[in-house]
Amino acid sequence: MRVLFYRYGSICEPDIIMTFKNAGFTVDEYTTEMTVKDAPASATVEQLSHYLLDHPADFVFSINFFPYVSEVCNIFHIRYLCWIVDSPVMELYTSSIENEWNRVFLFDRALYNEIEPYNPGHIFHLPLAAAVGSKDELFAKTTQSTRDRFTHDIAFVGSLYTEKCPYDKLSPKTPEKLRGYLDGIMAAQEKVYGYYFIEDLLSDETVKGFIDNFPTFYRQPGDTHLTDRRTLAQLYIGNKISANERVHTFTRLSQAYDVNIYTASDTKKMPPGLHNMGLAKTLTEMPIIFREAGINLNITSKIIRTGLPLRIFDILSCGGFLITNYQEEIPELFTPGEDLVMYGSVDELIDLCGYYLDHREEARQIARHGYDTLRLNYTYDLQMEKLLLMAFDA
Repeated sequence: MRVLFYRYGSICEPDIIMTFKNAGFTVDEYTTEMTVKDAPASATVEQLSHYLLDHPADFVFSINFFPYVSEVCNIFHIRYLCWIVDSPVMELYTSSIENEWNRVFLFDRALYNEIEPYNPGHIFHLPLAAAVGSKDELFAKTTQSTRDRFTHDIAFVGSLYTEKCPYDKLSPKTPEKLRGYLDGIMAAQEKVYGYYFIEDLLSDETVKGFIDNFPTFYRQPGDTHLTDRRTLAQLYIGNKISANERVHTFTRLSQAYDVNIYTASDTKKMPPGLHNMGLAKTLTEMPIIFREAGINLNITSKIIRTGLPLRIFDILSCGGFLITNYQEEIPELFTPGEDLVMYGSVDELIDLCGYYLDHREEARQIARHGYDTLRLNYTYDLQMEKLLLMAFDA
């Protein structure tokens, strides 16, 4: 079979392309999106249509959902398979989600329950995955000096979200009553794992007040399932809570321990125990950090309501020891205490870090078990086989 892989630059694209090729697929890579980010949708539709005419494919695949790709596939009567790995993906609420030729795979069950009614039988729940073989090859070639360079007691690779938080564009003239209410519900949600209640607490008056003080508030053109309340809860407030949580967590944690964070986020105002190591190279450095760190941290974005983010799979696929916040779907895929360790509060996280820094062999045993569980159940080979079976059975 021939697949047209519509690329935009996600870190998991190379591994999935290799998975297709190893399974015997011919892969054509459409890479315009990677270099021309702001092309009009009409131009993209025209260019992609011409490409498909010149390069016929059995199906089109992408990471995340692109409405104009869906529209082209609907015209050509070609299945459009996409696997959502980020959150929020606001394009999921466009009317294009209803297209007959869509096969959309969501890693977060709460999001699946929300989106599936728009196109029953064409929307699926599928947890994420990670590659193993390519990383094992990297580790076999890694020198001791390189391993030493990326060895830390506690490490985190990722953004604090502070540099890309759209909520921060809220007008400084926003009434104190409204701002105080929003601050209050965000502070409450930050402490709760396993249930995202923000949308339930946004009255019509609150939503209107926010929009009145946010002149560039996001709205989708044309027919959409997206409401202003949902946009506010996910795109604005959800991102802001995630930024607050990461800043507060790393502030507390780095007051107790040395923490090494690989990020482009500004950490100048953080305690001196937080060491900003700059950006890590995704394919050649990040896996070594995950493998060599005494403790790897995952702090899931609040917008991911029940599912497991890609970072969990990436860390376990490297044989890294992981401490992560509680997510509802974790016990369905992994065994807490055997494959990874979960926390339910910052205080518990601090205590767990202290315990496993003092019990490193126990941490290594958990890391080995987590690696084995992932290798046997959640590699790209295994999950892509499930994805294709569901896509072509529907």
